[in-house]
Amino acid sequence: MSHSTHLLLYSFPGSGHIIPLLDLTHLLLRRGLTVTVMITAADTALLRPLISSHPSSLHTLLYSEPQITPSPHHPLISKVISTQKLFDLIAQWFHSHPSPPVAIVSDFLLGWTAQLASHLGIRRVVFSPSGAFSSSVIHTLWRDITEINAGNREGDERFLIRLRDVPGSPEFPWWQVPQVLRDYRDGNEDLESFRNGMLGNMTSWGIVYNTFEKLEGVYLDYMKRLVGHDRVWAVGPLLPEEDSPIGVSGRGGSSAVPLDHLFTWLDKQRDESVAYICFGSQVVLNENQMSALTSALERSKVCFILCVKASGPSSIPSGFGDRVANRGFVVEGWVPQLAVLRHRAVGSFVTHCGWNSILEGIASGVMFLTWPMIADQFANAALLVDQLDIGKRVCEGGPEIVPDSVKLARLLDESLSGDRPERVKIKELNHTATKSVKKGTSTRDLDTFVKLLSEI
Repeated sequence: MSHSTHLLLYSFPGSGHIIPLLDLTHLLLRRGLTVTVMITAADTALLRPLISSHPSSLHTLLYSEPQITPSPHHPLISKVISTQKLFDLIAQWFHSHPSPPVAIVSDFLLGWTAQLASHLGIRRVVFSPSGAFSSSVIHTLWRDITEINAGNREGDERFLIRLRDVPGSPEFPWWQVPQVLRDYRDGNEDLESFRNGMLGNMTSWGIVYNTFEKLEGVYLDYMKRLVGHDRVWAVGPLLPEEDSPIGVSGRGGSSAVPLDHLFTWLDKQRDESVAYICFGSQVVLNENQMSALTSALERSKVCFILCVKASGPSSIPSGFGDRVANRGFVVEGWVPQLAVLRHRAVGSFVTHCGWNSILEGIASGVMFLTWPMIADQFANAALLVDQLDIGKRVCEGGPEIVPDSVKLARLLDESLSGDRPERVKIKELNHTATKSVKKGTSTRDLDTFVKLLSEI
């Protein structure tokens, strides 16, 4: 394919959105497309390995994050509204470009880019770094939120919402609904604008999901019925191979600890004998939650890696590191999670159930211990535990919810037991995930996507 097919890729700010979009960028570049990535100067370090390996076909459209006017409802709303200020910048760049893009691939949170694409006369493709199940749930909630509010006038936290249209008719209590939806009230201009953007995703030319057919096929089919066409592609798991420009160890940034120390420690452990505990880039445990978690780790018999944010309201209890020094490795800051999970010694993963972490865990064949706290994490946990049977719940809820340290210690020990059915099933799903991106369904969908773009 010639380099005449040009795409503009625009991620919502935040590593959980940017990193999978850059993984997609790599695959598009390998298929001969020209790609311009909208990115801030602060995030260009994430893009540098790709630029060095594709200097003629990868370009950047740098922008400064617009000033955010705080919303009285939700910080997400404020951030999305601020991105709309970039409409004119993108339009000016487009009109001055000698070979402008035929489509804009933008994050599902950036629904306003549908109007931008229409204004420019090009296609808009939604990129969803989340899965098709959570996407089905979130879309249905946004569509029906007025009726849901009418049925739950008292704001009962235990009010059960049954999504009858979604395959399997999943149920969620009101307290598990994402906060931005819980804040919704008819007539609020900012919330109405965001809702319209989310619902407008269904009118896009196409949707690209970071998932694979065997994982969420029934929900991919559901989304195709909703949008009324087959331009819904599952191209994941979007994860780098060792020989990719980004690499597994360099994905996402620099490690907070020397990698040789970390992997020398892992190399000394038995196969599948280590539990990895990490809650992503956004979630921070409070003091009570951290106390319960560290108490459970002390009670358990497992070897473990505990990765926590370097700053926050809680810290590792005094003396904990010394008491578990013979079987624990504590990191305050970021580590190359995918490389850790893929190590032969890691057998289970205590996670907040962010979608990137889930795909990394599946691609590494580790059992999940779920601790969802916000947003789509409850839906993701339900998929892992209730539908796929590759995980066990250890806790769920916000800062007021603290796990039972005795129960958590037992689950940690059991998660590394070789005869657990969850461990058998995750190995099977891991094999399928690998196959899907190596001449499987995800390769097929990506090739179809690129072919259709080249025909525009």
